[in-house]
Amino acid sequence: MKKTIKRNVCLILTFVLTISALSGCGSAKDNQTAASETYESSDASVGNDGVTEQETNTGSNANTADTKNDTSVTSDNGAGEYEAAESADSSDRLSGSSASVEQSTNGAADSLYSNKAEKRSQSAMYDAEVEDCAPYTYCYEEPNTEEYNAIDEMGFTSVALNPLSTFSADVDTASYSNLRRMIEWGYRLEDIPDGAVRIEELLNYFDYDYALPKKGEPFGVTTQIADCPWNPNTKIAMIGLKTQKIDFSEAKPSNLVFLIDVSGSMYDDDKLPLLQRSFSLLTENLTSKDRVSVVVYASEDRVVLEGVNGSEDKTILEAVNGLEASGSTDGSSGIITAYSIAEKYFIKGGNNRVILATDGDLNVGLTTQEELEQLITEKKKSGVYLSVLGFGTGNIKDNKMETLADKGNGNYAYIDSLTEAKKVLVEEMGATLVTVAEDVKFQVEFNPDVVTGYRLIGYENRQLAEQDFADDTKDAGEIGAGHTVTALYEIVTADASTTYSGTTLKYAKEKKLPDEEWFTVNIRYKNPGSSTSKLQSYPVDKVKYVKTPSKDMQFAMAVAEFGLVVNNSEYKGDATMRTVIERLKTIDTKSDEYKDEFCYLVRRLEKN
Repeated sequence: MKKTIKRNVCLILTFVLTISALSGCGSAKDNQTAASETYESSDASVGNDGVTEQETNTGSNANTADTKNDTSVTSDNGAGEYEAAESADSSDRLSGSSASVEQSTNGAADSLYSNKAEKRSQSAMYDAEVEDCAPYTYCYEEPNTEEYNAIDEMGFTSVALNPLSTFSADVDTASYSNLRRMIEWGYRLEDIPDGAVRIEELLNYFDYDYALPKKGEPFGVTTQIADCPWNPNTKIAMIGLKTQKIDFSEAKPSNLVFLIDVSGSMYDDDKLPLLQRSFSLLTENLTSKDRVSVVVYASEDRVVLEGVNGSEDKTILEAVNGLEASGSTDGSSGIITAYSIAEKYFIKGGNNRVILATDGDLNVGLTTQEELEQLITEKKKSGVYLSVLGFGTGNIKDNKMETLADKGNGNYAYIDSLTEAKKVLVEEMGATLVTVAEDVKFQVEFNPDVVTGYRLIGYENRQLAEQDFADDTKDAGEIGAGHTVTALYEIVTADASTTYSGTTLKYAKEKKLPDEEWFTVNIRYKNPGSSTSKLQSYPVDKVKYVKTPSKDMQFAMAVAEFGLVVNNSEYKGDATMRTVIERLKTIDTKSDEYKDEFCYLVRRLEKN
């Protein structure tokens, strides 16, 4: 109750200040104020993810969620020609996506999409009508204790010194949805924590029309080279990898253990209540071939459900929805118990996986990143994968959750709404739960006669030593069915007006590559369960350089440019929020609701 009162007082004050400012912005602003009041009245019963209070919680928790939603509308200030022109199309797109959502438990997903569409439509109206009004003030009633690993940005490397760039594949998307949460809560550029934005996760959040795998191969590879948008002296090389989607109903049987954090820190509406509704979406898509167990942990761990048939969705939902949050967080004991249950019901040749749902705040037992890494590294030898779903605001331990997923041969997603839960656990169910390639490593060899310098954008915490590429004992990333992986290199060519060169090596090996080849992409991977890797190579020649890149590459470059600006990168060149917005105007994103949402978020952050 104390948390709710603090939050409500804070947000009510913000609301009063905003309304006061709007009253002096002219007739158009008066109309906007009336629209805001009408919207708030109609949306008074909507929770944080758009589900009505009758469907979720009552009392203080619901009031907290209400005030969050109201401010997400009134906080969007500023105007621009692009936003005004986009207003009607944005509204139509979001309303259309709302209508296409499948019916979910108690109509929750339909309610969510409908209300998000209304909010975005209203927000677009504000973009067109409100100018020079009081900015939204972000306030949070408790100290922010979120934790992120530092990002040590990579600079340019001389091809003469080191022609090989080696890194692990990454399909995590948590950084993007977490950043979206911050933007919608009103964070300004300077408010975004260091280390929170991993550019590769922004890139890999989206789907791209890359080449599909050839027969007998787990993935297809697409490459292209174009001029760099933010630096006239460099070019961008894109490497895109895509796996084949599968119908999860036709996938191999799954042995799933829901490992749920029910400690006191999970009390808020955007944690355990959202988690419960998220798992209900996943449960609806399981069948009789699947097995489900539920393990919870707080001050101690407890087995709630064990080896239940996947078709018994009522039993599973009752077990999950009956959980309540309290106590401390002994996550390590919960992990050990979850793995033992997964091993007990292990399906040979099937999909055996622990799905950990938490805010990452482990404060009892093994608590440090290093201890958790050792625990998971040992446990994954059982053949059980670990995926991590992050929840919540103000207390996220992103560093621990990312480590757990990476070392557990799984992926890490952050769930900020029921919309994201549907994307991760329904739309991308195969990618989230079914692994098609393990320990996927990239090694790009640049031709020094064509390329003099390079730098990989993002993937800072995925770097590998040159010798790790061929070492099958070295861990790397896993890729699921339907995943796409995008990597962008900023490169300096030998004919550039500003060249990049390192110290000439006296004893460098003479290895003349064909002049038409710019670089070669080498990829190593293992089939699931195998201990021996396979190698695929893809030479990239001058034919791949184009003056007008594909729409996919244009969008990927805009996302990377946005990430450079948000991180205030040393290598952002001429990039600004405005240049990103202008670039997005030239790209048709209307057919993809997630890419269209990205355009909205960029405009929103510029005005926060």
